[in-house]
Formats: sequence, C-alpha cells, structure tokens
Amino acid sequence: MTSHNTQKPLNVSVLTEAQVFDVDDFVTSLTQKPGVYRMLDSQGQVIYVGKARNLKKRVASYFQKRDKSPKTRLMVGQIANILVTVTHTEGEALLLESNLIKELKPRYNILLRDDKSYPYIYLDKRHGFPRLSFHRGAKNMPGEYFGPYPSAGAVRETLNLLQKVFRIRQCDDNFFRNRTRACLQYQIQRCTAPCVSQVDEARYEEDLRHAIMFLQGKSVRIIEELVAEMEVAAKALAYEKAARYRDQIASLRRVQEKQYISSEHGNIDVIAAVEKNGVGCVQVFFIRDGRNLGNKTFFPKHTQYAHLADILDAFISQYYLSRNSVSQKTADTIPAEIITNAEPGEIGLLQDVLSSQAERKININYRVRGDRARWVKMAELNAVNALTNQLANKASLLNRFEALQDALVLDTLPQRLECFDISHTMGEATVASCVVMDTNGLVKADYRRFNIDGITPGDDYAAMQQALTRRYTRLKKGEGKLPDILFIDGGKGQLSEAEKVLEELQISGVLLVGVAKGLARKPGLETLFIINKNHALALPSDSSALHLVQQIRDEAHRFAITGHRQRRAKARTRSILEDITGLGPKRRQRLLKQFGGLQGIQRAGIEDLSKVSGISVEIAQKIYDTFHSDD
Repeated sequence: MTSHNTQKPLNVSVLTEAQVFDVDDFVTSLTQKPGVYRMLDSQGQVIYVGKARNLKKRVASYFQKRDKSPKTRLMVGQIANILVTVTHTEGEALLLESNLIKELKPRYNILLRDDKSYPYIYLDKRHGFPRLSFHRGAKNMPGEYFGPYPSAGAVRETLNLLQKVFRIRQCDDNFFRNRTRACLQYQIQRCTAPCVSQVDEARYEEDLRHAIMFLQGKSVRIIEELVAEMEVAAKALAYEKAARYRDQIASLRRVQEKQYISSEHGNIDVIAAVEKNGVGCVQVFFIRDGRNLGNKTFFPKHTQYAHLADILDAFISQYYLSRNSVSQKTADTIPAEIITNAEPGEIGLLQDVLSSQAERKININYRVRGDRARWVKMAELNAVNALTNQLANKASLLNRFEALQDALVLDTLPQRLECFDISHTMGEATVASCVVMDTNGLVKADYRRFNIDGITPGDDYAAMQQALTRRYTRLKKGEGKLPDILFIDGGKGQLSEAEKVLEELQISGVLLVGVAKGLARKPGLETLFIINKNHALALPSDSSALHLVQQIRDEAHRFAITGHRQRRAKARTRSILEDITGLGPKRRQRLLKQFGGLQGIQRAGIEDLSKVSGISVEIAQKIYDTFHSDD
C-alpha cells in the first residue's frame, strides 16, 4: 500500500474494509530521507500534503501520544493511507509540496486563494509613437513590461498618473490611425495628440523616456532634468514651456510625498499575517524600484489553530513557488527582499529555495528598523483592518461578490463597483448619483452627486451622458479610481450612452451592466443587460449576485433622490463650515482659498488641514470629522 517514488503522484483506489492501514508497519518501513507525504482518507481523497527533512521522524510524530491541536487530532483520525515521494533534498520537497497543494487543494492544508495572473504595464515600441497599456497574461509580445502590480486598479492608477504628468498616448493603434482631429484626451491635457501631428517624434520620445524612468523608480533624476530644462526655457523667455515643466515637477513631488520609503532603488515585498477566530489574513505591500505599487489582501483557507509561522510558511511557498513554472521565470516576481511581521517557521529553507528559483540572493527578514519597520507596521495594520471587515461581512458580502463573479463569468473577483441613477420631478432639478462599493461594503467617501443642467427637461439619456462624462473625465485626471463593473440603472438606451462616454474617454477594462426593472417593476424581476452580449441575463430571485446588484442600485436611487429633494427645496442655504466651533469667517475664507473650495477641504487629511495658518490640530480634527462622520 506504500509507494516510494520520485515520479508523478500515483492514482489511489478506494480502500476496502479488508484493507486496514497498519501505522506501525508503515512507519517502520519509512526512509529517513527528505520527501513529501500525502495523507488519504478512506475514499482515497488526499486530505493533507506535507514535506519533511526526515520522512520517518516527521510522519511518526503524527501518531505519537502527545498534545496535538484539535485540527491535527481530527485529521489523524481520518487517515486511511499515506503515499510518500522521496526527494534528493529538502528544497526539492518544498517545491513538490507547494505544487501538490496547489493542484490537490487538501482540506487540512492552509490554502492560498490567488488570481494566478498579475497585471503589468506594457510599452509597445513597434510604433513611431509608442503606447503604454494594461497587460495581463503571457509576456510574449515585443516591448517592455513593468510590474507586476497587485491589482488592475493599481495599474490604472499608474497609467492615469503617467497620462497626467507625461501625456503619453494609451489609445490602441486602430483608434490612433483613424483620427482626423484631436480627441478629448488632448483637450483635457492627457495626451499631446501625436495622431494629428500636434507633437513631433523627438519631443514625444523625450516624454516617453521620462515616463520609463518614472516606472523604473528614478523620480529624483527626472526632477533634476526637468528643473534644468525649466531654467533653460525661462532664460529663453519660453514661459509656456517653462510652466509645463513646473507643473510636471510639482506633480512628481506630490507623488514622492505619497511614498513611504526612502530608498531610490530596490524591490521589496512586505508581508504581514494575522489570525483571529480561526480566520487568517495576509497583507502584501509591493515595493518595486523604490516605489509603492500598492497592496493586496489574501484570506488563506484552513487557518484555524494555525500559528503565524505556519501561515507565513504556507503563504510564502505557495505564493512565490507554485505559481511559477519553467516557462515563467521568477526573476520578475520574487523581489530581492521579503520582510515579514513574524519569523517564518522554515526561514532558512525558504530563502535557499527562493534564491535557487530566482537565480540570485533572496533575503527574508523579520526584525527590521526605520522605514522597513514602518512598512511592517502599516502592513499589519491593514491586515488587522481587513480581517475585522472580513469577519463582520464574512457570511454575506464576500459571498455576494463571488456569486456576482460567477454570474457574470469573470476571471477574477471584482473589487470595486459603481452605480449611476437619475432623479427628477417632471424634469425639474435633475440630479445624478454615483455610489461606490467594494468588498468591504459601501464606500461613502467616494460617492458623488451631479446637478444636471443644459439639457431638455426629462431627457434621462442626456442626463446620464452628462453625469458619466463629468465623472470619468475627473477620473482620467487622476481624481479617483475606476471601477471593475459600472452599473447603470436603466436598459439598453442608458447602457448605450455609457458605452459612448467610455469610448470617447478611451477607458477600457470596465464592464458595463444595465439594470432594468422589468415589466412588473418588482424587486427580483430585474434584467441585466451586459455590453457586447446579445442576450439579457435574468438571475433567480434568490440569487446572491442579484441581491448585490439590488443593494447598490437601491443605494444609488436613495442617494439620487435625496440630492434631488435637497436641490429642489434649496435646502443648503449656509456653508457646513459655519457649524464648526472655533472656525470664524477669516479662517473659513483662508481654508477655501487654500483648498479651492469645499470639495478640496473634504478630500484633505488632518495633517494637510492643520498646515493652514490659524488651524490647530484640534480644529483640523473637527473639520475632518464634519465631512467624514457616519451621519
């Protein structure tokens, strides 16, 4: 019944009652070499995969009379057979274990749920005016790839920043070839319009070189170059050119201020693991070339009774090893340094195997100081916050997002949803609403309302077109994040207007879905119209995916009608700042000037507010709470 081999795992037949697993005979016959063991239940299903430096000692330890966790006791009680694969080294055992866990998904192993494929920014150099674009999948096209990024949102945020600062085109070649006039990107200063010869190749090449330097983490050198060019332009009395350099420098400095790492170079992953109530959470921050590319949250399965060292061991091995193959080298996915918030149980082995796979030295550190300690604290704080939210919404919201992913046949779990609705009374005081939801719930800080003017009263199509244009023009300017799915409260007509707006703004990667109420206009009878699909989707009334769609649609309706009523009644006759104790007329005026209006004040943090003359930290806290309280 026992197999000792170094080949592919054997197929296992179901045990009969006559076939009884003799633990003593099995352990006695085991080798003391390194390898991997697979524990099977009476149905022949693999319930646990483990590795060992000494197979005999490790497997025997499961059957010794000593204190074990409830999880281990339960697992041992179900063992009906054990298969063994002997390897030459412990490092080989670690690689095999990681691959088997990924393939077999045993119920007692800590399992990493991962998207497998990470997005990149792709630079296509086959054109006289190269373009930057979002890329996911095999890197088999000629050009340069920058990343990987933790999410599609992080890629879009970076692409928006590059458009804003360097004005590099992102439209596809077909769109580029067929332009006879500059598109909206040129009008909002997000492109230099090479399609209609508004910029020569030399100047475009210079902007592209700066964009590449930015992606390589060389912001300081870019600023030095731009300062020198600004001075030359100013001396030549080319003030418009100098002003553009000045604006680029200011934008780059603001980006630098958002980075919390002092090193100009270096690739680092910061990993923090936490566990509570049997649920584990791992937070990974990605630092590439000295730039913070964002973070990603993981909720491994089967973490009950597991120590942080066990969670880190399982996560690091599965995350960095089993998602790589011979055809996909690890050099661009394993950073030079991995920092953790606790000591992995097998830190030495993990370092050796990762270094071997990456063909360069990989360090895993858990006792760090200075900036690195600050990163660990931030990652741990994010992990605790994500775990708290996960526990609060574990049984409902995440399940609804997963159901929506299945219903719409999406490759990855959507992370951000937006929904638009229009409200008016016989065409009077039309207001459009935009509400936002992510996997943690409603994101009220990102809600927006739009007072609609200049249209025929009651024209919902024109109102939707105006609201979407205003919303996503701002997002293209870098004033927010694009959603993964955009819901429109309405049928094919409203959906068509939304498609036109996104096409004009050259926004891709956003799934458009129209939510029509149906003939009876009763909850549970909604029909979903998905862009570029010929048929409508009618989900069952008890579908979790439909409940999620109804939730965000109803919230958009509530937010729109509230804004409509306020506008119609002219309810806001005084500034909200006037209600804040200690904030007199002069201070209010100073704040409005510094931040350019109420929206700027609303977006500001406590530290930014307290920098204004006359605004103490206490008053700044009051201002912040006024705009961000749950009420």
